[in-house]
Amino acid sequence: MTPAIAHPIAPAALEELRTADDAGRVPAPFTDPEGGAPLRCCLRRSAPGERIALVSYAPLRRWAARTGADPGAYDEQGPVFVHAAECRGPAGDALPFTEAHRTLRRYSADGRILGGRLVEAPERFGPALAEAFADPETALVHVRAVEYGCFLYEVRRPRPATAP
Repeated sequence: MTPAIAHPIAPAALEELRTADDAGRVPAPFTDPEGGAPLRCCLRRSAPGERIALVSYAPLRRWAARTGADPGAYDEQGPVFVHAAECRGPAGDALPFTEAHRTLRRYSADGRILGGRLVEAPERFGPALAEAFADPETALVHVRAVEYGCFLYEVRRPRPATAP
């Protein structure tokens, strides 16, 4: 299997969100005085003085639009921080935001929640993600913050490794 990869918000979606978010609101960018906001565009924490925006994002709705799934009542939107202007995206492929308690929420290919799991120890994050994908019904996992339940990023089912 290829390793699990965190997927930030896609560039095309970011462009839309910077104009009008998934709640139809125009973003109000601001200068982050303290830093530390989890940025979903580049999967790192903001630095003091960066221009960012808090926007409403519907990750499952956007995934469903690409895949033809119908998440029904599981469709939701919530607040996420992004850079106010285009950025380079993630610097690497390491799984971000694993240093604190996180919830892994599993979804089926039709957009239904299959279950969730609280991961309390950072060293248990990787094994918990592997366990989530051990269920063949799991199509993707949303990693969420425990404090507010906010979406952090999506991890899709790893693909089998190809022979050289």
